[in-house]
Amino acid sequence: MRHTSQSSSIAPTLIEPQKRMPAWRLWVPLLLQTAIVLAAPAQPLYTNLTGKTVVLKTVPVDPYDFLRGYSQTLNYDISRQENLRSLPGWKALVKQHLEAKATDLPPSVPPLNSLPTGIRFYVILEAPAAKTNSPQAWKPVRVSSKMPKSLPANQIALKGKSSGNSIDYGLESYYMPEARRDEINQEINQAQSSRQRQAIVVEAKVDAQGRAVPISFWVSARRYRF
Repeated sequence: MRHTSQSSSIAPTLIEPQKRMPAWRLWVPLLLQTAIVLAAPAQPLYTNLTGKTVVLKTVPVDPYDFLRGYSQTLNYDISRQENLRSLPGWKALVKQHLEAKATDLPPSVPPLNSLPTGIRFYVILEAPAAKTNSPQAWKPVRVSSKMPKSLPANQIALKGKSSGNSIDYGLESYYMPEARRDEINQEINQAQSSRQRQAIVVEAKVDAQGRAVPISFWVSARRYRF
């Protein structure tokens, strides 16, 4: 009987070398992650370097609530919707976002005059005409749903976002070393317990896109840098 070798009839299997993954698949995601990490501090740095200095007036604060641990929280005159309602552009801004709701209201109900939460817009600020030794707050002159294409040299557009009855500008919370907390609280106490109650003003840099970063704040004649 003739036996045929089975192994001789099977063709050898060729194993192709595994293709190497292109290098770009490794470094592109890495570059994207690096860009995201660097973008966070880059924006405030850009605003600080290129922005225009403005001065904002704060609302009266309780010195015991002003500093809590390592941070402080401030509200501004322009943080309250009620302080913006008389400005040119406010009614048009509200109408743009509430027109559909307003048409459904009965005639006896007064027209709504508040922005819903989450609306982004711009407050146009104007520098004070007279220069003094102490910083003077810039005055809001109008609001706009879009960034103005051009403004006079003494004006700047500050981007805000509605949040309930207030407006957030990204300037509400600051870091301050705890070692200076007692000193600052004492200054605030003295400034606001005097007969002529002095407001705290904040200096901030505002860039061409309306983004702002805090620089310092003034209590009486003393300046505290962030």
